[in-house]
Parts: sequence; structure tokens; C-alpha cells
Amino acid sequence: MNRFWSQGSDRAQDHTAGGEDQLSMIPTWSVVLAIIVFAAVQYLFHGVLPHHKHEMLPMRLLMGYSWGTAFASYVLLVGYVSRDVRRRRMPAGLWMLIVVVMPGGIGAVVYFLLRQPMMIPCPHCSTEITSNVHFCPQCQFQLAPVCGRCFRGVQITDVYCTQCGHDLAEDHTPARLRVYSD
Repeated sequence: MNRFWSQGSDRAQDHTAGGEDQLSMIPTWSVVLAIIVFAAVQYLFHGVLPHHKHEMLPMRLLMGYSWGTAFASYVLLVGYVSRDVRRRRMPAGLWMLIVVVMPGGIGAVVYFLLRQPMMIPCPHCSTEITSNVHFCPQCQFQLAPVCGRCFRGVQITDVYCTQCGHDLAEDHTPARLRVYSD
């Protein structure tokens, strides 16, 4: 049985655009720290703060669990960013500083808005390219199906181009891209 946060080196180095389980990107240190933070918040609300009024117990439970969950989730988010920033070949120290220092999770929002696209190697010439291109800029290797008339991206299962209406069966699509349409 796989753990959600497994650190397998082959899975951590996988550069496929959508084939990776996103929970496996959270490092083990982050999960352990999140559990410790959650337990510390529970200790704060139930052990340190005065609780001689028993009618406040439901509110104390609600606040303890909600604040503990919020802080633990933030620690998990910082762990995810620490791995994702390296995977996208961005400056790790700068982005970790931004995510940790900016208040209220604003740093994480800024990171997710400004992060670089995933880089994958071209299967033909091994040039590093973004995962959303249709042709390799170095060797013109076709990575994704495109319309033969307007050269916009199409789905493998499309019969006609959604942009110009061109009959995609007339195009000479490489056999490796036609596999799913037959």
C-alpha cells in the first residue's frame, strides 16, 4: 500500500505534466511538522489557556480544531512549495522566503500565480521544453496533435478541428498520436 506522502526518488523526479500524484509532493518532514503543529495548538487550547468555565468547552473545541487544522495545512503547503519550486527550476530560497514571510498565505497565492510551467525533455532530442507546446523548437518533433490547417491544438479523439472545422482525418498525424483515435 502506498503512502500519500511517499518520497520515492523516481516519483519525485518525474517530470510528466499530469501523471504524478500531487500528494506525493508533500515531503515527510512537512507531514511530521504538521502533526506536531496540530498537537501543539490542541495543547495550547486545552492545556495552557484557562478553561474553568465548562460551558465554553464546545467553543474551545471548535477553535482548537479549526486553528490547528489551519496551521497544519499551512505547514503542508510550505512543504509542497519546497518540492514544487525545485521541480520547476525556480530559486528555492527566494520563494520559500516569500511563502513563509508574507502574512495570511498571500505568499502561497503569489507563488501559485507566478510559478513557471513544468519543463519536460523532448523525446526526440532531449531539449528542455515547456509541457504545453505542440512541437519541439529544436527538432520540430510533434508532441501533441494539431490541426493541419490552423495548427492549433486538438484532442486525440476529435474528428474535426474545433477552431476552423478542418477534417483531421486528412492530416498526416504521426502514428504515435493516432493510437487512441482508432
